[in-house]
Amino acid sequence: MIPAMPATATTARQASVTAMRFGRVAAMGVLAVLILFAGVWGSWGTAQHVMLTKGRERGTFTVARCDGDVCEGPFRPVSAGARARGGAVIEESVAVRRGLTYDVVVKPGTDEVVRSGPAGVLFAWVPFGGALLLASVVVAGGMRLTRVAWLLAGAGTALLTAAFVVL
Repeated sequence: MIPAMPATATTARQASVTAMRFGRVAAMGVLAVLILFAGVWGSWGTAQHVMLTKGRERGTFTVARCDGDVCEGPFRPVSAGARARGGAVIEESVAVRRGLTYDVVVKPGTDEVVRSGPAGVLFAWVPFGGALLLASVVVAGGMRLTRVAWLLAGAGTALLTAAFVVL
């Protein structure tokens, strides 16, 4: 039986470098997943109402006035069981303009509406698009996975661009 060779400085250094590299990749992987999870979490609050419309009140909303962070206007129902509202509200953003009429869905139990249709879906997922772009930087710089980073950046850019174009 051959006795085990003592570790030399070179093999110890290689093991240390390998462990550091694994630690960096693992930490950056966890960070990228957290960023993506936060993007989905931030988007889902609105996206669920826009994407899962069965049984929800649908209609049109005309922006009458904007004050602070919200715009107000009348809601006219188009789905069965929906009721008209004179003072429905929507978040003021680049997605709404005073005087225009939008297809909307009412958030259950509130007078708050969110845009529906393709524009509403894309607008709801804008936080996830930003998370994809941020995660791509973490994946490229921290994990050194440039192809995956380009894929994430491309998906984020496509989502944000599509949202901008349809709004």
